[in-house]
Amino acid sequence: MHPAFSVIFLTTLIGVGQGLFLALYTGQLYSVIQVLPVQDSPGFYGYGSLLALVFLAAGLLASFFHLGHPERAWRSAAKWKTSWLSREVIVLPAFMGLTFIYAMIHISGWNPVLFILGEDFIVNLSLFIGAINTVLAFSLFICTAMIYACIKFLQEWATPLTVINYTLLGMASGFALSAAFAAYVQSDLINFYGGWTITLTIFAFITRIAALMRNAKIKYKSNLSSAIGIRHTKIKQIAQGSMGGSFNTREYFHGTKPIFFKSIKWVFLMLVFIVPVVLLIAALTTNIFVLFAVAFVVQYVGLIAERWFFFAQANHPQNLYYQTI
Repeated sequence: MHPAFSVIFLTTLIGVGQGLFLALYTGQLYSVIQVLPVQDSPGFYGYGSLLALVFLAAGLLASFFHLGHPERAWRSAAKWKTSWLSREVIVLPAFMGLTFIYAMIHISGWNPVLFILGEDFIVNLSLFIGAINTVLAFSLFICTAMIYACIKFLQEWATPLTVINYTLLGMASGFALSAAFAAYVQSDLINFYGGWTITLTIFAFITRIAALMRNAKIKYKSNLSSAIGIRHTKIKQIAQGSMGGSFNTREYFHGTKPIFFKSIKWVFLMLVFIVPVVLLIAALTTNIFVLFAVAFVVQYVGLIAERWFFFAQANHPQNLYYQTI
C-alpha cells in the first residue's frame, strides 16, 4: 500500500497522547493504593493531561489532510454500527473531551470525594473520570488498529498482532514522554515511568518481531492465476495492464526501491526499540532530563518509520495484475 503521511501522523500522535494519559492516570491510581507517593503539585496530572491533549489535537488535525472534502468529515461517524473508522471518529473526540475535563479538575483543585471503597480506597472525581477515560483510551487503540486488522484480504494486517502492536507502541511512546515530563518537573515518579517505558518497549519489540516473522512466512491466498482468471501452471506477465500510471498503481504500492523498503525495517527497529532503551537506562542512571527527552524524540521518529513500513508492507492483491517489468 502507499503510506499516507497524514494517517501516519494521526496514528502515532494520538498513540502518544493515549499513552501519556494512561501513564498519568496509572501514577495517580498507584498513589491512591499507596504504591507510589502522592504528587504534591495538582498541576502534575493537570498539565501533563493538557500535554497529552496537544498530541491528540495534532493527530486529529493531521487526519484532515487525508480527506478529499474535510467539510464532510462529520459524515464519517454515520456508520458506527459496522465501521471501525466511524467508531474511531466517535471515540477520539470523547477521549479528548474527558482528557480535558480530567486536566481541569486537577488544575482547578475542585476534586470532591465521590465515595470510599473499603477503608482506604478513596474515589474522588478525577479518579472516576480517569477510569472512564482509561476505557476510552483502550477502546481508541482497538478502533484505530481494527480499521486495518479487519481487512482480511490484506493478510499482513489481518492479525491480532496489529491491535497488540498499536496498543503497546502507543503506550511505550506515551510512557516515554511521561518520563521526560516527570524529569522536567523534577517529580519523584521518574524511575516508575522510566522503568515502565523500558518494559513496554521490550514487550512491543517482542510482538513487533513476531509480526515481522509472521508476515515473512505468509502464504498468499491469491496468485497471478486467480488474479486474471486463467488456470495454468506457467503464466508470464509481459505488461502491467496499462501504458501509464493510474490510481491503482499509485495508491496500492509504496513506489520505493527494494533497497529502501528493506533498510527502513532495520531503521525503525533501532530507533523505536534499541536506541531508546539504551538512552533510558543512561537517563535513569544520571537523572538528566535531556536524555529522557532525546529518548522520546528518537522513539517517535522511529515510530514514523515503523508506521510507514506497516502501511507499505501490505501487499494489495490487485498488485498481482498491475505489475511492472
